[in-house]
Amino acid sequence: MNDSLKQKVLSVLEGNRVGSLATIKNNKPHSRYMTFLNEGLTLYTPTTKDTYKTEEIETNPNVHILLGYFGEGMGDAFVEIQGTAEIKEDKDLKSRIWNEHMEKWIKSPDDPDYIVLKIQAETIRLMNDQDAPKTLNLKEME
Repeated sequence: MNDSLKQKVLSVLEGNRVGSLATIKNNKPHSRYMTFLNEGLTLYTPTTKDTYKTEEIETNPNVHILLGYFGEGMGDAFVEIQGTAEIKEDKDLKSRIWNEHMEKWIKSPDDPDYIVLKIQAETIRLMNDQDAPKTLNLKEME
């Protein structure tokens, strides 16, 4: 793996917590803004069980995420991530992800409707980083 590219990607992931998550329904993309946390190149986003996105992921786990681009200029770095999502209900993970800003949608870390989407990246494309787009293909590295 290109360590320099990986570090640039991690910098974008760690500096941007709001992005778009696209799922698939009836062979059409469906996008919405979400908050993201990362552990390395794995992303996590909180949600609840009774949402369109959870239904769509149960049917088709393929997702696409955009993170970055502050809108301050045409050259802002951002990442395009293709991967697969899975629904996690692990109590420890939910506690690590939880924060008080989520109370508008999720009552507490113990809310039975609270779940976390774990996104395992397959490809991450770094865009607008002063050079031509660069791609980390994580599937090839397994």
